[in-house]
Amino acid sequence: MAPATQRSLAEPGPAPTSPPPPSVTATPASPPAFVLFATLATAAAAMLLAWLAWGYYVHTPWTRDGTVRAYTAQVAPEVSGRVTAVPVADNQVVRKGDLLFRIDDQDYTIAVQQAEAALARATAQLRNSAAEASRRNRLDDLAVSNEERETYQSNADVAQAAYQGAEADLAKARLNLARTEVRSPVNGYVTNLLLQGGTYATAGQAAMTLVDADSFWVTAYFEETQLRRIRLGDPAALTLLGYSDTTISGRVESLGRGITDSNAASGVAGLPSVNPVFTWVRLAQRIPVRIQVDRWPEGVAVAAGMTATVHVRPDPTAPGVEGPVGEQRRQSSRG
Repeated sequence: MAPATQRSLAEPGPAPTSPPPPSVTATPASPPAFVLFATLATAAAAMLLAWLAWGYYVHTPWTRDGTVRAYTAQVAPEVSGRVTAVPVADNQVVRKGDLLFRIDDQDYTIAVQQAEAALARATAQLRNSAAEASRRNRLDDLAVSNEERETYQSNADVAQAAYQGAEADLAKARLNLARTEVRSPVNGYVTNLLLQGGTYATAGQAAMTLVDADSFWVTAYFEETQLRRIRLGDPAALTLLGYSDTTISGRVESLGRGITDSNAASGVAGLPSVNPVFTWVRLAQRIPVRIQVDRWPEGVAVAAGMTATVHVRPDPTAPGVEGPVGEQRRQSSRG
């Protein structure tokens, strides 16, 4: 046999290829227990968060209906006259005793001079009357009668009264002259300034308004259902709408004791005007609670009328509400 034939018989040729079997993608079986557990856990967490949120909303006294308030001083002159100078500007900071405006003092200067002249005249009259009465008192009964002594003594008493009246008139004239300079009664801010030089100021009529810088507080309007958890002295956290990143501390100072009843307003023929309501819906009224701020932070431009969010944190050591309600609460806590 030839060598080529032998090689062909010893080395078989390539085996016939067969098509590969179709690929089968294995789908893993989903664990139903894990899916059920995840669903239940998610639902439980949502219910827990909802319960916590509801408890926080219901049981923690808080409100977004808070307003910054302050006392204002209506500055009115005590004497009338033309305004000659207004050395302050709108929204300017003033201290107690600073000059706000000045009234023309010419008439009041003349009044002081007239009062000084009247006092000098009364002084001279008093000296003369007192001297005459003294001389009559030193004479015996042969030179002067008792009736004459009484007459001169009466004239001296009248002169004394006139002198005292002249002194009072002079003091009044000097006081009116000093009142031509109107000064700030408080530390505060000039607001809505409309007074200008040349304006005639009338005594007793407000000419300028000041916001008392030492009197800012916050009035928070809480629903009546939350008042049972608010006590006097409870700490409070305040956040102004314009300074949401700044928390201001304060304390409950007092609770309002009344609000306007719209149903008590008189209608036609003087009868009460009662508004219809749904019997299954009762809206909680809002009661003002005064919050005293411990300290206003630096950089906070506080102004009356600002909106505030107030959270009250109940303090069991607080004194409680004043009056019969507070006494009843203290007795129940002791019991």
